Amino acid sequence: MLQAVARAPPGPPASRPPFPPPRPRKPGARSQRGPRPPPRSGQRQRERLPRRGRAGRRRTEAARSPRRPLAMLLRALRDSAAGAGGCYGPPPGETRGRRSGEGSCRLKMSHFTSEDEAHLQSMLRQLLQSVKEKITGAPSVECAEEILLHLEETDENFHNYEFVKYLRQYINNTVGSVIEEETEKCTSAQNQGEVSGYDTLVQHVTKKTRESKEYREMMLALKNVMMVVVESLINKFEEDQIHHKELDSKTKRERQSGYYTDNCSDSDSSFNQSYTFMSQEQLQLLVERLDPIQPKEVRQEALQTLCCAPPSDILNSESWPNLRKHLTTSLSDPDATFSEKILRFYAKTFSSSPFNMTREVYTSLARHLELYFLSGEYSLRISAGLDVSNTDINRLLKKVRLLNEYQKEAPSSWIRHPEKYMEEVVESTLSLLTVKHEPNHPASPDFLSPVYFLALLDIKAVWFKKWTHAYYSRAVVFRLLEKKYKSLIIAAVQKCLDYFEFCKAAVKNSTVIDFSQQHCSDKPNFSYTGPELQFIYFVHSLCLLGRLLIYKQGRNLFPVQLKNKKGSVSITDLLVLFIRLIYYSPSYPKTALAAHTDNYSPASLVMEILQVFCDQTGCAAECLYTDAVIDALLHPVQSLLSGTEVYINCLETTLIDVADILARIAAVDDGLSLLLYGENEKTAKDDSPTAVQVIIQFTKKLLHDDISLLSGSKNFPVVKGAFIFVCRQMYRTCEGLQMLIPYGLHESIGEAWKKASLLSERVPTPVTGADSTSRISLESKNVLLWEETLLDALLNFSATPKGLFLLHSTGAMNDCVNFMFSSLSKKLQTNDYEEFGNRVIVTQMATTPTGAVALQSSGFIKALVTELWALLECGKDDVRITQPKCTPVDPIDQSCQKSFLSLTNFLTYPAVFELLSKQDLPNKPIYSLREVPTDITDIIDRLIILNSEAKIHSLFSYEQSHIFGLRLLNVLCCELNTLLLLETQYKVSQVLLTAQGENVTETLEGPGDFIIDGLSVERNHVLVRINLIGGPQERILPLRVLDKGSDPYPWPMFSSLPLPKCYIAEIPRKAEFRQDKDLDKLLSLLKSPEKQTGWMEICRKQFCKVMKARPDIISGTVLAELIEKFVSHLSESQLDCYFSTGNYKAMDADVKNESLSSVQQLGVEMAVRYGKYLNLLKEHAENGLCFVLVNCEKFLKQQQRTVVSSLCCLRERCAGYDWFASSVFLIMSGDGEKTLRFLQRFSCLLVSAFLWLPRLHLSMHLPITTVESGIHPVYFCSAHHIEMLLKAELPLVFSAFHMSGFTPSQICLQWITQCFWNYMDWSEICHYIAICIFLGPDYQIYMCISVFRHLQQDILKHTEAQDLQVFLKEEALHGFRVSDYLEYMESLEAIYRPMLLKDMRNIRVQNT
Repeated sequence: MLQAVARAPPGPPASRPPFPPPRPRKPGARSQRGPRPPPRSGQRQRERLPRRGRAGRRRTEAARSPRRPLAMLLRALRDSAAGAGGCYGPPPGETRGRRSGEGSCRLKMSHFTSEDEAHLQSMLRQLLQSVKEKITGAPSVECAEEILLHLEETDENFHNYEFVKYLRQYINNTVGSVIEEETEKCTSAQNQGEVSGYDTLVQHVTKKTRESKEYREMMLALKNVMMVVVESLINKFEEDQIHHKELDSKTKRERQSGYYTDNCSDSDSSFNQSYTFMSQEQLQLLVERLDPIQPKEVRQEALQTLCCAPPSDILNSESWPNLRKHLTTSLSDPDATFSEKILRFYAKTFSSSPFNMTREVYTSLARHLELYFLSGEYSLRISAGLDVSNTDINRLLKKVRLLNEYQKEAPSSWIRHPEKYMEEVVESTLSLLTVKHEPNHPASPDFLSPVYFLALLDIKAVWFKKWTHAYYSRAVVFRLLEKKYKSLIIAAVQKCLDYFEFCKAAVKNSTVIDFSQQHCSDKPNFSYTGPELQFIYFVHSLCLLGRLLIYKQGRNLFPVQLKNKKGSVSITDLLVLFIRLIYYSPSYPKTALAAHTDNYSPASLVMEILQVFCDQTGCAAECLYTDAVIDALLHPVQSLLSGTEVYINCLETTLIDVADILARIAAVDDGLSLLLYGENEKTAKDDSPTAVQVIIQFTKKLLHDDISLLSGSKNFPVVKGAFIFVCRQMYRTCEGLQMLIPYGLHESIGEAWKKASLLSERVPTPVTGADSTSRISLESKNVLLWEETLLDALLNFSATPKGLFLLHSTGAMNDCVNFMFSSLSKKLQTNDYEEFGNRVIVTQMATTPTGAVALQSSGFIKALVTELWALLECGKDDVRITQPKCTPVDPIDQSCQKSFLSLTNFLTYPAVFELLSKQDLPNKPIYSLREVPTDITDIIDRLIILNSEAKIHSLFSYEQSHIFGLRLLNVLCCELNTLLLLETQYKVSQVLLTAQGENVTETLEGPGDFIIDGLSVERNHVLVRINLIGGPQERILPLRVLDKGSDPYPWPMFSSLPLPKCYIAEIPRKAEFRQDKDLDKLLSLLKSPEKQTGWMEICRKQFCKVMKARPDIISGTVLAELIEKFVSHLSESQLDCYFSTGNYKAMDADVKNESLSSVQQLGVEMAVRYGKYLNLLKEHAENGLCFVLVNCEKFLKQQQRTVVSSLCCLRERCAGYDWFASSVFLIMSGDGEKTLRFLQRFSCLLVSAFLWLPRLHLSMHLPITTVESGIHPVYFCSAHHIEMLLKAELPLVFSAFHMSGFTPSQICLQWITQCFWNYMDWSEICHYIAICIFLGPDYQIYMCISVFRHLQQDILKHTEAQDLQVFLKEEALHGFRVSDYLEYMESLEAIYRPMLLKDMRNIRVQNT
């Protein structure tokens, strides 16, 4: 048959019946060929393309180009067979009925001899013989035709075929002269500009050639010649068919009875079969011969013919309904030959026919099996086992396997067909799987139902996974399960429960048998015992239920009612059952599992299911996030803690699995909340420990080696690492850390790390070339790995402000930073979450002096600066430059953006002070071009303070690099303390003014106008920012972009101070409204000497009332009087005094400025200038402010302790300027004595620790470890709770910070340190101070949360633009009014005040 097909033409067109020609078709009969079947999924064949798609375009190109002879050949073959015109069609303007060229063609046909015909047949046969494998591999005639059409593209020997050479020569001789002539004409026209482009030339020549007379004659002649050749081939094919039939009949008796059978019904691909095309009459005759009443020989011969016919023709014929009945009946024939051949036909149908046809075959096969299982003929029992080598069972398994293969393939195509088709397949399947005997049947409990056979072939229920993957089919499956076939789910649940009871009893009796590993050997096994069959069905049920619970519709099927169980089984009950299977089912150590690629141990399967649940948000919330599930997970942990007897298989593996699930739960906010507070926090019992308490206690016992059952185990370090990771998922968050702090987990991990580090120091150094005895032993490697695990655990404490403070107390700060830098230097592959986490850790560390010093000593800063310089200036040495880099368009090139943001995150004031304090710039006379900066001082010297020609000439990209430096300076100067430090040490303002003065045009009269360029615009912006203090409505900053028009830069430039007045906004004078009843009532309460019960609360409510109604009147002298009276009353109450203060007598008011540092003196100048602008201060107010600052410093020094530290911030007076004292001085209208008196009283209140940062500098009121850390309580308390509340109240904003690698704590510390100067207008600064004094220190936290709420949309926008840090530091808080958010702050107070005030009051406690 293969030879016949190879010698036959490529395939019949649609207009001609398939060959061999059948009897004449009756009028009105259906077409013998149905719709073209789609290719089977996963099939190795060329994709069938639409007629007007890619293939259509290729055909058109082939028709137009004379270089595509095969396309002409194929179309000529098809046209000659059909007796119609070629597919090229007539030329434009000519109809198909035109016969003008026939005369000349007949003349040419007269020269066509029999030798020519034989020669052409030989060449054509050679071509088809060469592509025989490709043709026979096609599932249909159309696919074979398509393969031939694209043969030139796929066959590398195409141009070596004799027929192709002949055809090319024929075309060249016929139309070659026409092509050359038209090409010359078109070329000359192209030179004259009339035609342009190669494509236009080809199209023009092709069009003219097709319209030529020679071309039409050639096509007609070729059609007639090929018609003769093809007809001869067809005739020879018929002769060969008759000859083959005679040979088949002779050898038929010699064939063995099992010739048509093989090991599997669908193992022989239908693609390797030949097709015999049949007419309707032949098909009708075939149906009659397949009738069961016919003799056996007749039916066998009919089946053989059926297997050779195209399935699409069979399924589309009118006789198919009757044929299907006969085939279904023949499947039950005792003679195995019938069922084998029918299954082979079914397999061929499934693989080569569309879903709308194959569904009928599938449903008939499923119905046959259902009737077979219900018949009395079937008598298999579970207890008897199953011998698959038995012929009958083997035949049954083949039928079920064919069904299962189709089940897995059908979902890829059924979405293209009506839903009712799919529903037929689904319902027939579910009907089969729910087959069972009546309950009163004697063999009902032991009935080996069809689901057992399906489980044998598809143990992990892949068919169900594919059916429920898409909603289109999932909805139908779950609807049918709910309405008619819920018994399938009930049976699966019952099977899981039965297996659990079996394992539980076996574990207690120590007689458990593991069926999951019994068939892992290479020896074939042909029999299954009853328990093995039960285990296989259990695995299938477990996988099916695991998939079912993923979807909402599947979960809606629960609860289910079991027969022998009181009450229903809910989803939670099922999940608890799954978890208990981990404990009681046979399990193996993790190392043993690697030996088996397909491990069917219930513990592994349950772990896969639970891991999928954890990844599905909705599924996890409904299934896992319940107290019952968490208790089930923690059952072995609680048993080990309590010392009770543990009945668990492979305890270490079980604990590792439990830790894995707990860590996944803790990684999600809802899951973390469940572990921390329980399912319902309000109804949680105080006497019952929460999950987090159990986990922490167990982890601490693991770290202290207090679990006797695990001591000495090889996997003990793995178990410890797994539970440390669970804790890490919790203490990486602020709320998780709050719950863990009382247990001192950081101390336990720190102690374990110190022990591990001592052991690792004893590890011998590897010697190159030495023998194996000198190599590091496996135990030593494990010690190093354990040390790194502990360092990583400690490092993750620094993800939160308070966690970083706890990390410092362990003494492992430097080692953790070195470990982090080492990991980053190795560029280990990390996911996005870990990358964001590392950036957050670096940002947190940079906010503290100890963290900044650790980053500097580790080499992190050097690596950051070196990478920046490589990107900005010289590029990398190992990259070969083949072309110049593109000129940057943005002020900071995209390649440098990441380095710019990293520097922005790092250069906080604590870091700048530690790294730059008293550090002079190099200011070298000569800079080498190869001299690369290594620290922050070099960056300032080389990119910002360009005050010499040597520095300018040392830069390859002067303008780009200097703009980068100016942009960085602009961000740094937004932090006022950093501005004062840079200005006093490096005279930044004067350097920029000098550079502006030099950047002018030269004229005969002298210096001309300023030159407007990128650098001058940047310098102008920075100069205005650093020399002007004010909120969003109090100063005007020039833009850094040019406008269109005649005046591109309307902002005046300057090279000397003072600033042009256009940058100073005018503040309208506001009259004080003293005549307000609420305000008068508040003042009367404050002035009243008698304090009634609840006086303080009454004052606070009255203050809030005034703030909401008339916020503008709380300013100036009114505000000064309010806070002075209120603080005076509080300071007289022992209950309200948090700090004890000694007696202090103020110095002489005529104090000199020389006693202040240069930073403080410059700060005084800036504050006084701001106060005068606000009309709050008079002339000579500097002396009053200096008096306040000097006395405050001496007053606070009485409460300071002496600390020996390497930190710069602890070796002298308080680093930075006292912005709070200056704010109070302005509120008191420049009255120094009044200000000092207020501050002395204020210093005894708790709120002073958080509003007045210098108050706690080296304070004796703090633990010595807190003082030595250099970390202020505003950071590890206020900022910590800001992050915690931000995550709870504004999760989108919190996520934006995390994605940016920036932290809310850093920007809040900057705002609070400088009392929101430059970020809010003076009136709002006054309101911020007032609400914190009146309403409590926790309002500082609520204030920052309100600011983030106000900026939410801007934060999200700038996170997307990847400049969140720059935006928050540079931009003022436009439109923010404290009074607008006072109600929101009160709502936060109602929720969080108890927790926040408790934590704020604990700043004097060690390690809190």
